[in-house]
Amino acid sequence: MRVGQVLETIPLFRNLSVKQLESVVSHTAMVAFDKGSVILKAGDIAASFYVIIAGHVKVYMTDENDPSREVILKTLGPGDFFGELPLLDQEPRCANVAALDRCHLQVLSYPSFQRVVEQSPDIAVRVMETLATRLRHADRKINSLALTDISTRISRTLLELAIVSNGRRVVGEPFTQKDLASMVGASREMVNRTLQDLQDGGYIKVQRKSITILDDRLAAQY
Repeated sequence: MRVGQVLETIPLFRNLSVKQLESVVSHTAMVAFDKGSVILKAGDIAASFYVIIAGHVKVYMTDENDPSREVILKTLGPGDFFGELPLLDQEPRCANVAALDRCHLQVLSYPSFQRVVEQSPDIAVRVMETLATRLRHADRKINSLALTDISTRISRTLLELAIVSNGRRVVGEPFTQKDLASMVGASREMVNRTLQDLQDGGYIKVQRKSITILDDRLAAQY
């Protein structure tokens, strides 16, 4: 499949004309990252904008005194983009981004992206819409961390991550229980205990590489 055909399936570039897509393609480069690779580091000078073609990434921050401790701000998958904030404020990167599985990314330098936007202003509108959505998500996450208990936070996060497979909602790879703990702001031990409680209650089934939501009351309750 040609790069242009791939890009036209991405929401950011959807409905662009063939000429506009060709312009985007002429300014991009495809790069790949293996699972666990750090793509961006907080504090780095920003120079590029990334669109996810395949794979998943996590956007996270670490404790300066203990780099092994991290908080996952969000996860992104095919069709999402990241690295756009410095386009607006010319500040260094404010978070880290790492590959949760093998990723293929389309990369545009900032000057190239600005030229693309000048030729296709609709892209700028889509970027702003996505930023607004992410801001609302951040507000909800702050509210959740401040005002809800661990069981509620885990339940909500499972529902957000789940995909439908064979009629069931399933959370599987590349997300791990360690990732889940980083998303809800709790220790892995606490997450494991809460998952066990939810499983004992018949809400979920925990397997080695997946968590299946068994009872739709989990969605109704949380």
